[in-house]
Amino acid sequence: MEKGFLTLLITVIIVAVSALANRQKTWQGVQKGVKMLLKLLPSFLTIIILVSVFLGLIPQETLIKYLGKESGISGMAIAAILGSIALIPGFISYPLGAMLLRNGVSYSVIAVFITTLMMVGVLTLPLEIKYFGVKVSLMRNAFSLFGALLIGVIMGGLL
Repeated sequence: MEKGFLTLLITVIIVAVSALANRQKTWQGVQKGVKMLLKLLPSFLTIIILVSVFLGLIPQETLIKYLGKESGISGMAIAAILGSIALIPGFISYPLGAMLLRNGVSYSVIAVFITTLMMVGVLTLPLEIKYFGVKVSLMRNAFSLFGALLIGVIMGGLL
């Protein structure tokens, strides 16, 4: 059985059970979910299209050379830089990671990219400094960057 079908089946069963328990709340939840989906869809599609174009323009051999299993620390450094400066919503990072994985990017590089994407904010640093001060902001970003690289090294050793 395909994963997507199984997920859909489980979702339908859960919604049906919820509707039996409280039809009104279930309907409100479904409406809220659809509204959220429609609100997020443009961002999601834009990022997916841009990444697809990017992956189409860059030969897979180049991608594997710089971000594949053999790229080592340099691949993680590239991922850390890209993740630190990208302003991509978190819910897009996992499908993006799956696309990169299918194109030969290593788990460690994807782990560093997603972790820095979530934890390190170069572009948001001025705003963070405004609220938390220079020392705290720089320390938080430095520790987050170190943590992301450590996670990448661990993931590379595990997978």
